[in-house]
Amino acid sequence: MKGYALMNRFHGKVAVVTGAASGIGAASAIRFAAEGAAVVVADIADEAGEQVAEKIRAEGDRAAYVHCDVSTEDDWVTLRDRTHELFGPVDILHSNAFIHVNRPAHELSVAAWDHELSVNLRAGYLAVRTFIDDLRARRGCVVATSSVHAAFGLPGYPAYAAAKGGLSALVRQLAVEYGPHVRVNSVQPGPILTESWRDVDEAGRALSAGATALGRLGLPEEVAAATAFLASPEAAYITGASLVVDGGWSVKKESL
Repeated sequence: MKGYALMNRFHGKVAVVTGAASGIGAASAIRFAAEGAAVVVADIADEAGEQVAEKIRAEGDRAAYVHCDVSTEDDWVTLRDRTHELFGPVDILHSNAFIHVNRPAHELSVAAWDHELSVNLRAGYLAVRTFIDDLRARRGCVVATSSVHAAFGLPGYPAYAAAKGGLSALVRQLAVEYGPHVRVNSVQPGPILTESWRDVDEAGRALSAGATALGRLGLPEEVAAATAFLASPEAAYITGASLVVDGGWSVKKESL
């Protein structure tokens, strides 16, 4: 983790990462902290979130955990106020929390549809709405975690695909709304080996790995590296973009 500190791109910056108790969010929080940022780890999984924050602090970096249900406006206000108390105004906002219910549309309840859109799409709007004053004043940036599902259809993902497609469109719109002071981009991960794969057997994992040009599943740290790049000065002329991080899954086809 300390190897990233040589880059030190986020010294003096404050980053908020949602869905940071595990997976891509945890990897991003660790990456931002290792490169010098003070990081707020936000999630509803309190024990796991505290563990991520403690892992960061154990390396001598600054981090704190704050409970936040990203679908709830009041929790966003609490997150903002607590972040200001702990570290000050926010420079980097990584909107990453997600939920997925694997069912075709005719079997998906209206309540489940609404909940998926609240966590996966509405939260992106609430994130920017809550922190826009900070981001404008600090000339900050937003990185949202979208998905290859924004552009490709797979069975069992109707609400998730709709939300991620909407999120990618929202990123483009927000880049226009708030430029030139705020940059807004997204990453679009493909098959990344996170906790959501824990119930997928080896055959299922091998099938997904084989569908990529690189022949393997990605790691959360690899998405975190792309997220850190988009949040960094190296990406100063990039906004409204979606960076695909899928090992070539979206370009590999085996039929005409």
